[in-house]
Amino acid sequence: MTGSIRRRVILWAMGALALGASLLVAGAWWVMSHEMGEVFEDNLKQVALAVANHHGTSGTLRQPRLAQALPRVYEEYGKFEFVTQVWARDGVRIHTSDESVSLPFLTRSGLSTVTANGEQWYLYTIVLEDGIVQAAQLATERAALARETTSIMIVPALVLLAVLAGLLAYSLQRALAPLSQAARDVTSRNLQSLDPIPLDSHPPELHLLVGAINDLMARLGAAMAQQRQFVADAAHELRTPIAALRLQLQLLERANGPAQRETAQAELAAGIARAQHLVEQLLQLSRLGPDAPPLRVDELSLDDLARAVVSQFSARAEQRGVDLGAVPCGADVRIRGDSQQLTILANNLVDNALRHTPPGGRVDVATAIDAGQPSLQVSDTGPGIAGEERDRVFDRFYRSADTSGTSGSGLGLAIVKAVAQRHQATVTLGDAPEGGLRVTVAFPAA
Repeated sequence: MTGSIRRRVILWAMGALALGASLLVAGAWWVMSHEMGEVFEDNLKQVALAVANHHGTSGTLRQPRLAQALPRVYEEYGKFEFVTQVWARDGVRIHTSDESVSLPFLTRSGLSTVTANGEQWYLYTIVLEDGIVQAAQLATERAALARETTSIMIVPALVLLAVLAGLLAYSLQRALAPLSQAARDVTSRNLQSLDPIPLDSHPPELHLLVGAINDLMARLGAAMAQQRQFVADAAHELRTPIAALRLQLQLLERANGPAQRETAQAELAAGIARAQHLVEQLLQLSRLGPDAPPLRVDELSLDDLARAVVSQFSARAEQRGVDLGAVPCGADVRIRGDSQQLTILANNLVDNALRHTPPGGRVDVATAIDAGQPSLQVSDTGPGIAGEERDRVFDRFYRSADTSGTSGSGLGLAIVKAVAQRHQATVTLGDAPEGGLRVTVAFPAA
């Protein structure tokens, strides 16, 4: 759900206030009806008693005395409309204040609800020794008076609602001002200025949000710096092979005889292969950056991966005179990961080992399980890497002093580390049993 927070809060608050006002008016109407009902019942009783008290002292209800008494009763209770009737004990009606209304004859004292002339009436009856007195009122008159009294509250309620809406809008504007300030602080940042936003300038409720934005900007700044460094390093590293290719092409053009031409062509082909290898590794590394797509996680066998990479590099190992083989641990070592990226990891490990292993040497691709943690190990009989350099060889374009004469690009172990990090694996360098280098990639336990 999107939209302005201020608008949503105002709408919800106004809806709640409107509902509360409606419930207040409805409750007032119910209370008013109930209270007015009691008042009207008492008035009916008083009217009936007033009519009864004005009959003759002999106990006989006489028409002349009633004619004198009823005007005084109506004058006293004239603000309400009543119908009064006086009956003899034998059911003969002696008097009625409204000939058009025919109230029923009742012989039981008290309040009752009756129907007369198709309408509902509240009827109060007083039974005397010599007659019966009744006072009645329309039920609709009570309801109308209750509605009229309650309707007087509607206008003040609407005015109060409007005032509260204005105060609420103003309060929200003042209360949400820190959000606007935070938005301005974020907007003022750009790729050239990703300084963290000071938390002291914002209320504590925004510290979590501002802290998350600062963390995002820090990671974005680090990714941008890494990307800029990568582009600069790539440009620097590509300059050398391109210059070499240009030189080799010039030598080919100046070759005088078939022997020189063949030598120049071979050097040019080797230069193209080195440039192609560098470009492929640069592309691999660029796909492992912070903006890389999510992993396609599948279950795969490390033994199958080891055999596949050995099969892929077997021809090259034979050409260099290196003994390349797979050494499975005997158990089915299975992990979960992206098979394509793990193949890139294994290819770079074996490629590095073959580049730095002299003819007659040996490269083993082994799998193992240590304390339930599967691992892939590539061992060679090359010169190895000195202990003080083992942390730096994972940097891009770094070449060990012991291997500076090889044709590597210095990206192989950087690619291995990037793939391992994406799989929550660790890469360690150690000494091989025969004096070379052993690279171990330990994956999380299943």
